[in-house]
Amino acid sequence: MKQLTAICVLLCMVCVAAKGAKVERVTSPNKNLEIVVTSDGSNLTWEVNNGTVAVLEPSAIQAVVDGKPIISGQGSVARRQQVKSAFVTPVYRKKEVTDEYGLLVMKFAGGNTVEFRAYDDGAAYRICLGGKKASRVDSETVEFRFADNYQAFIPYVNDLRGGERYSFSFESYYDEQRLQRMFVDSLAITPLSVSLPEGRKAVVMDCGVEDYPGMMLKKGEGNSLVAEFAPYVLEQGVLGRGLNMIATKRAPYIAQINGPRTLPWRAVVVTQNDAQLLDCDMAMRLAPAQRINDTSWIKPGKVAWDWWNNTNVWGVDFESGMNTATYKYYIDFAQKNHLEYIIIDEGWSGRESLIDDLNPAINLQELVQYANSRGVGIILWSSWRNMIGNDALDGQAAMERYMQHYQDMGIKGFKVDFFDRDDQQVIRSAYRMAECGARHHLLLDYHGLKPMGVNRAYPNVLNFEGVKGLENSKWEPRVGDGPQHDQPRYDVSIPYLRMLCGPLDYTPGAMDNATRDNFFGNNNHPMSQGTRCHQVAMYVVFDAPLQMLADSPTKYMREQETTEFIRSIPTTFDETRALCGELGEYVAIARRKGSTWYVGAMTNWTPRTLVFDLSFLGGGSHQACIMADGVNAMNGKEAMDYKYSQMTVSATGRLTVKLAPGGGWAAIIK
Repeated sequence: MKQLTAICVLLCMVCVAAKGAKVERVTSPNKNLEIVVTSDGSNLTWEVNNGTVAVLEPSAIQAVVDGKPIISGQGSVARRQQVKSAFVTPVYRKKEVTDEYGLLVMKFAGGNTVEFRAYDDGAAYRICLGGKKASRVDSETVEFRFADNYQAFIPYVNDLRGGERYSFSFESYYDEQRLQRMFVDSLAITPLSVSLPEGRKAVVMDCGVEDYPGMMLKKGEGNSLVAEFAPYVLEQGVLGRGLNMIATKRAPYIAQINGPRTLPWRAVVVTQNDAQLLDCDMAMRLAPAQRINDTSWIKPGKVAWDWWNNTNVWGVDFESGMNTATYKYYIDFAQKNHLEYIIIDEGWSGRESLIDDLNPAINLQELVQYANSRGVGIILWSSWRNMIGNDALDGQAAMERYMQHYQDMGIKGFKVDFFDRDDQQVIRSAYRMAECGARHHLLLDYHGLKPMGVNRAYPNVLNFEGVKGLENSKWEPRVGDGPQHDQPRYDVSIPYLRMLCGPLDYTPGAMDNATRDNFFGNNNHPMSQGTRCHQVAMYVVFDAPLQMLADSPTKYMREQETTEFIRSIPTTFDETRALCGELGEYVAIARRKGSTWYVGAMTNWTPRTLVFDLSFLGGGSHQACIMADGVNAMNGKEAMDYKYSQMTVSATGRLTVKLAPGGGWAAIIK
């Protein structure tokens, strides 16, 4: 009886607390996902339900601007509608993205609003500030409260630059642990996945970040995640070899703003099965709209890359290295194999300038002329610090000078490295650099930064790193009887998570491939974990409009069958279909360019057999060229073993695909 009385008292207290609260709802186009918004005059929460599954319990929304919470008053509905639209994507994994959602806009005192979108595959909101004067954002409260202690894939921040809490390369392996076991002293980056009941996934991320810091996550109360943002930088300094510029003093606020503006989207993707994550367009939908009218000059493609293979070529009559003769060799290789570009990585420029004190062993003007005569473009490496002239607050004059100079010379783009922060200044700089590059018709590849939406606004930004790519194999240590990190498992995790926010510069293409027993890190002669076909399949599975061939041209020319297959796979597509997969286990994707389909499958160290239908093909018979793990890759003797074959297939047929440990499979179907 006492227990019943206590429950009744508690229910009465809840009813009193809820009295006067305003509750609004918005549903997705298919009615399966619902956002519930509750406002009681001083607090605003959102909850997300997917059918019978509670995705998010009521989670707080707030921002403090100039010392005052901006969500005050009970709020009123300013707009409610079902939106159905689409937009063309010049550089993406499909030609067109549909953008359909239920919309709810809540208005609060001071002209501030909160916009909610309910998609069939997720939910998102953003705060829209209505102030008309210069202000500072002191803090933003973002919560993701889950109903239980669910299992999660968590990419923790690590390897801090100079020990600074918010200076990091955005490269993380995944810790697989339950929410309540999260490390309380650690930050995590997004996307971060949480396993829900009935095999569903919730993936937390931020989207459309512009002139504002990116969102990191940490453990909150109970089963919740809460956001933390890098504070505004007041002072900065140069670290180590001069590649990094880190914050040495930060403000007690996270952003400076000037007049009305929107803050980034806070989103949770919700799927019925893991494979749906492989073709989710949430990040692209919520990114800023395209700002370049003419995109005809933007040419995605493949790149012969020097750094991973240490410019190590042989069978030539010159000493290989960072010199003119070596890069002519790379250009000749690119021409012969119909690659669009080469990259000249770190070492061509001066430490403090991109124009002065250049490497005398490299005649850049001669190389540009040589490359132009062979239909090959040259992309140059730069640190972010050099590109902005060591001035994160502005940097416009420096990047304008450099981009104008190299556009005039005939350079096609820049790989900009070592951003390693996503505070407001760095995000602002990334957009300014993209705009400047677009004016000068230069492609950009951002390293030390994960995608945040700039690539939709400025499609000349083709790639982002922010991934534990192939470079890590150069220094991967052995622990016990194998490598310290399980790279094949990571390889079949990132298509579901890291790739969800945008393209990734993983830099695949290793020609020396190793089983778990045989792998070891070797900087000058690197190898990959997993099979040859595991590497080949990456050219289909991984989104990368500017895709690298990371190994030595000499090796590729000695492995011409593999090279021919790789170079035949496009880097952008007209359509993408997720075939099957499970996060951390395996993945299979089909992509179409014109009338040709490209199919890729990868597994972790567990061998497996996949069977999928070919209903995505058109009518009639089709010719499939296939690269599959060889018999000796299957039994773990030789990871480089593969079998090339051709067969006739049709839309009514099914394919059985056998994957070796750390294996892969790829097909080109015409």
